[in-house]
Amino acid sequence: MKTNALLLATATLLAVAPLRAADAPANWTKHCASCHAADGSGSTRMGRQSGAKDYRDAKVQAEMKDDTALKALKDGVQAKGKEVMKPFKDKLSEDEMKALIAHMRTFKK
Repeated sequence: MKTNALLLATATLLAVAPLRAADAPANWTKHCASCHAADGSGSTRMGRQSGAKDYRDAKVQAEMKDDTALKALKDGVQAKGKEVMKPFKDKLSEDEMKALIAHMRTFKK
């Protein structure tokens, strides 16, 4: 009986893991791509207006620290007293935000 329960729990975890992996790209598309572009280039109209960085650039990636990116996702970004990125603390969990940061890292050339 315990073996069956363990096998069921393991199978469930293995089945859910690929779904969680899809969360970051889906969240990127839903929440980020309109400004940062699907490829992380920031080459959208909104991205150009707000000064979105090109996450494909190795230098930009090197300068971006995970804790700073997480704070920006949680609290949003202000520039010259104007909100240039809205906060996501009420829309995404911390794990989802960390997954988005990891996803951003995949854009580096």
